[in-house]
Amino acid sequence: MAGEVTIRLRERKFCGLTLEQLKEFSLTELSNYVPARSRRSLLRHPEIVEKFLKAVDDKIARNKKIRTHLRDLIIVPKMVGLNVGVYNGKSFQELQIEIEMIGHRLGEFALTRQKVNHSAAGIGATRGSKSVKK
Repeated sequence: MAGEVTIRLRERKFCGLTLEQLKEFSLTELSNYVPARSRRSLLRHPEIVEKFLKAVDDKIARNKKIRTHLRDLIIVPKMVGLNVGVYNGKSFQELQIEIEMIGHRLGEFALTRQKVNHSAAGIGATRGSKSVKK
């Protein structure tokens, strides 16, 4: 056709850098692009992230699900695209990691509390309901 319209999807970036550029960074280089609290965690304890990434490689090699209790783990570019089960205190919530999540913690995306939906008051719960007959 002569009048074909092509739609280009915008490339997703983090701080103006593509995912390929971010994956080449070490943890100390990445710390320059994340917020201060995440930077402090990455610089003081990079071995926690490295240990998790090593465990992820082992799980992928054995075709097992990736599940973790590490809610305070900083998301790094090497995790983008993974499906991770994050423990919320009761069960594991599946989480698809995207480029916008870099620098945040896993626990920010697996909520620990649910909204409570209360039903109507029962018999005797209020003063007006004491005279109600069954």
